[in-house]
Amino acid sequence: MDSNILPIYLYGADVLRETAREADLSEREHIATLVEEMKNTLKSADGCGLAAPQVGVSERILIVDGTVVADVYDYLKDFRRTMINPVLLEESKEQCTYSEGCLSVPGIYAEVRRPSKIKVEYYNEDLEKVTEEFDKFACRMIQHEMEHLEGHLFVDNVAPIRRKMITRKLQNIAKGRISARYKTRQ
Repeated sequence: MDSNILPIYLYGADVLRETAREADLSEREHIATLVEEMKNTLKSADGCGLAAPQVGVSERILIVDGTVVADVYDYLKDFRRTMINPVLLEESKEQCTYSEGCLSVPGIYAEVRRPSKIKVEYYNEDLEKVTEEFDKFACRMIQHEMEHLEGHLFVDNVAPIRRKMITRKLQNIAKGRISARYKTRQ
């Protein structure tokens, strides 16, 4: 497997606003390589989730790794998922609010309200179909990454007043006036 670390595309990149296409499950080698590269990229950026569009690939693949936030959420100490072609089956009416950030929007954090529980059907790394329910912060990470597959970013969900407050920072990111501790691309 190629152990490359891919650049993370930043706010303003067209690929982040596209609706990602389904991954072709017959392309096992491509999927395995991409997932491995995404894992290496996520680890090097010290993040807890990454969707394929964030590395410039408009396919419905995401990874989440709760182990990096296990010091805060101890129930995530062994939580890792690779989701290929995930589909949201159900979401709870109850919602909760957490502060979110994103590797594609460095330096910006904001409170986002989302459903507290979801049920998702997806293919795992072995290309087996899985249906699973998630809650708490695991649910949050997955919803955040699934949004990337639809061409949305967490900043699209913030309150209008907060959005106005971060507009200049977003413009600076889009113009490349930002530094991140990981490899990036406009």
